[in-house]
Amino acid sequence: MAHRILHCGKSLENHQLCIQHQVVGFISRGASTDDVVYLALKIGKATYCGVRGILGEVTDIRPWPDGDAYVHCLEFKNIEFCQPFAIKILSEIGGKYWSLKYLQSAKTIGDEAARQLLDKTFESNRINNLDALLIYSEILGTEETLTQEDNSSDNSDTNDDSEDEITDEALSEVPEAAINIMGTFQTISFYNETDKVRGLEKLVNENFYSLFSRYPESKTLLISDNRMFMTEGTRTEEKELITGIRTIPDALLIIYREGSSTPFQINLIEYECYGEQKTRALEKSTYFNGHIIPQLMKFASSFSVVTDRQIREKTAKKWTSKIIDCVYDDPIAQEKMNLWMRRIHPGLREQRVALEIQEALLQAFRTSLQVMLIIDELSAEQKSTISNVVKAFKLENGVSINFIGYIVRLEQKIRMVDGNAEYALSVQ
Repeated sequence: MAHRILHCGKSLENHQLCIQHQVVGFISRGASTDDVVYLALKIGKATYCGVRGILGEVTDIRPWPDGDAYVHCLEFKNIEFCQPFAIKILSEIGGKYWSLKYLQSAKTIGDEAARQLLDKTFESNRINNLDALLIYSEILGTEETLTQEDNSSDNSDTNDDSEDEITDEALSEVPEAAINIMGTFQTISFYNETDKVRGLEKLVNENFYSLFSRYPESKTLLISDNRMFMTEGTRTEEKELITGIRTIPDALLIIYREGSSTPFQINLIEYECYGEQKTRALEKSTYFNGHIIPQLMKFASSFSVVTDRQIREKTAKKWTSKIIDCVYDDPIAQEKMNLWMRRIHPGLREQRVALEIQEALLQAFRTSLQVMLIIDELSAEQKSTISNVVKAFKLENGVSINFIGYIVRLEQKIRMVDGNAEYALSVQ
């Protein structure tokens, strides 16, 4: 069990969202379940701490406006409050470069004396106030002053409080603040999307849970058969199927969210790859605008209110039936799904499990849907464009269909330097 200080910079909004949604985000990996985290906020020129909690399991929930910045998010449990105190008290233990030792990148606080000082100070100032706005308002005088404070910084592990610049002298004093490189890598192209050896889809499916730690295998079900699910089509008055309307996602990811009013979220996964076949900018642009965007729009529209209710219900019921077939054909998936259902409905009878699974899945298709793109190249502008397009489609409950995009690249080892280090350098 490690102790860490998670710095929210100057953003009271992000600080409050951590508490409201009981989740915290890190811009680098390292934090793990059962770690003790002190949540900090910068006010003026000093950083204060008034909140403490325990890290739970990894989660895909990112409620902050800049949520995409956080690669590692975990539940924030057993939240406690205290009258805010200045984190700079750690200089009593850490000396001149205390912020490098204890704040940078929400690192583990290895100094027992520093951990004891944090714990003692927190306990001596403990309060029951559950409003983060109020516990910090006295520092600036009024709540209004605090809400007008600059919220430009991010939610997590930036060293925004730095009382000392990172100089050669500082790194000499605190060598653990430097980044150690495990090895160097060369980015190479996937051959294409479907190649059996060097295809993006195959390699991602085989390594899905190693790549995406935000989707724990214990809380998700990945169905990677890319020909199993096809949306219902639209027919003319002559009962002829209109071409170009039906679509098939490459995979489905079902996420179980314990405690949520909608326990399942359905993710429609599309794999795309420019690979070695499309190297020119014009080719990529044409493919992006002419194929990728229309494909994702079809996914979203198939379950949106823009599509006739009978058609989308028919798709949802057919897909739900196929998901249940997959679950009961796989003992591990069946055990996982049964466990989820018994957590949702304690005391559920065996005869009703399949029925409750069906109802939960249909509810997800109607109210909790996300389109997921996994691709080898995607600019921030392209990602924003797709997100805006997909979010224009609404579900039955009035909520927008979400979009999330991931860039996956293939890296070839050049040289291994230090197998115990956490970072690597790659060249493209």
